[in-house]
Amino acid sequence: MANATNIYDIGLDANPSNFVQLSPLSFIARTAAIYPDLDAVSYGAVRRNWAETYARTRQLASALAQRGIGKGDTVSIIAANIPEMFEAHFGVPMSGAVLNTINTRLDPEAVAFILNHAETKVLLVDPEFADVAGRAAQMANRPDLLIVDIEDPSFDGGSRIGSLTYDELLATGNPDFDWSLPASEWDAISLNYTSGTTGDPKGVVYHHRGAALNAMSNIMTWGMAQHAHYLWTLPMFHCNGWCFPWTIAANAGLCVCLRAVRPEAIFPLIRDERVTHFCGAPIVLQMLVNAPDELKDFTHEVKVMTAGAPPPAAVIANMEAMGVEVTQVYGLTETYGPSVVSAWQSKWDGVDADQRARLKSRQGVRNIALEGLMVADPETLEPLPPDGKTIGEIFMRGNNVMRGYLKNPSATEKSFRGGWFASGDLGVMHPDGYVEIKDRLKDIIISGGENISSVEVEDVLYRHPDVLEAAVVARPDEKWGETPCAFVTVKPGRTLTEADLIAFCRDNMARFKVPKTIIFEDLPKTSTGKIQKFMLRDRARTLDDQG
Repeated sequence: MANATNIYDIGLDANPSNFVQLSPLSFIARTAAIYPDLDAVSYGAVRRNWAETYARTRQLASALAQRGIGKGDTVSIIAANIPEMFEAHFGVPMSGAVLNTINTRLDPEAVAFILNHAETKVLLVDPEFADVAGRAAQMANRPDLLIVDIEDPSFDGGSRIGSLTYDELLATGNPDFDWSLPASEWDAISLNYTSGTTGDPKGVVYHHRGAALNAMSNIMTWGMAQHAHYLWTLPMFHCNGWCFPWTIAANAGLCVCLRAVRPEAIFPLIRDERVTHFCGAPIVLQMLVNAPDELKDFTHEVKVMTAGAPPPAAVIANMEAMGVEVTQVYGLTETYGPSVVSAWQSKWDGVDADQRARLKSRQGVRNIALEGLMVADPETLEPLPPDGKTIGEIFMRGNNVMRGYLKNPSATEKSFRGGWFASGDLGVMHPDGYVEIKDRLKDIIISGGENISSVEVEDVLYRHPDVLEAAVVARPDEKWGETPCAFVTVKPGRTLTEADLIAFCRDNMARFKVPKTIIFEDLPKTSTGKIQKFMLRDRARTLDDQG
């Protein structure tokens, strides 16, 4: 009788009147219709309202469609937090294509891999990254790739590498382009690459439904009043800026764009643009805390959302002493960025500053878009006691979990277990239901908010002719959160200095991945010859204690 029809199944089917596919593209159409004259984007001398911004996104969609770009195609962009990057978050998926935002810190080899793996049809290039993009395009050997140069009069440098400019591309499009929502909210909206435990990054696929729900969840998580002024200190290439391009469209807010994240630029913008919200890794918070006091001349309420390596309680306390309210969130590229929030409870209002910072430094509870969060045995998936002591793997499930990894069904299958997404992070569940990270199951190092694969760094170290063995772990760092620390055994009869090996790494990988510390010693191993990384992590922490 389980399948028997009941009275609510008769004549009450979904139809175009009562069911519409969820997509964040609806947000900009609504905001442009209701608040056309309200400022949408600010960047130096550029200031556009929502009507103008919406028209430009439709032109972009139209221009792409005229070139045969549509569903199943990838449009990549490598750019700083400039207006064109914001526009691409709407214009590209309006054409039916999938947006791929490329990490601006990657080397040409990694960018070339992404262009080929994603089968990119169009590449939009910020002049600051023209050299890297041009070299990557040559390595990718894709003569059919359409390269479009973004021009930025405020940036001094760069060169044209494409066949037309972004504005020339827009000029071929129709500002009244009749775009449509996806046929299915499960359709891909964006592609984000994340480092795994192997050298090649994995392509994380987002769907329209998850993007819409996580974007709205950001508003609820922060209690954002309508028309927030949001400063782009978080890279838009990172998890689509934690879905905040779509959040600000839903909020009818102002995007305050920023090319370089520096205190001397951030504080005047906070003051002059009346910034209410911004995001950033703990390194950004630390940078602002240590900025000269004369820069900190804002008087209005400001909120910051932080994630990445767990922020030290002292950094949180110092930010709040400066007048910036801190909310810590936690997530992965695979969960659209923040999916867990250290939600504040009114019963904690009376605690002292140190206890407040300690409570805020826990990762927290699921946001409104995440359906499930647990700490469990990674083998059996049995939930572990919420005692704040028993360590297990953190698992999530819900609408803000990725579709899977592009062209990698085995990795996708491995990440989904028993109806849960396995985060690879180790943590505890406190009695009040708040999760706190204790370690990482995978040896991923989070430095300045960016993931670094220890295996990728080890692969480079092993290329040096004098290196016998190498292992890389995270070393706590006051500025970056974590930095790579390499333990190296030199081949018998050879000599090798830290400076020489660091120079070799700089020649063979992106600068932010280069080990900041190298220790030459024999590596501890199990009886089967496996390097005992947990002992090296302990050593790295000891190094930190010794300064």
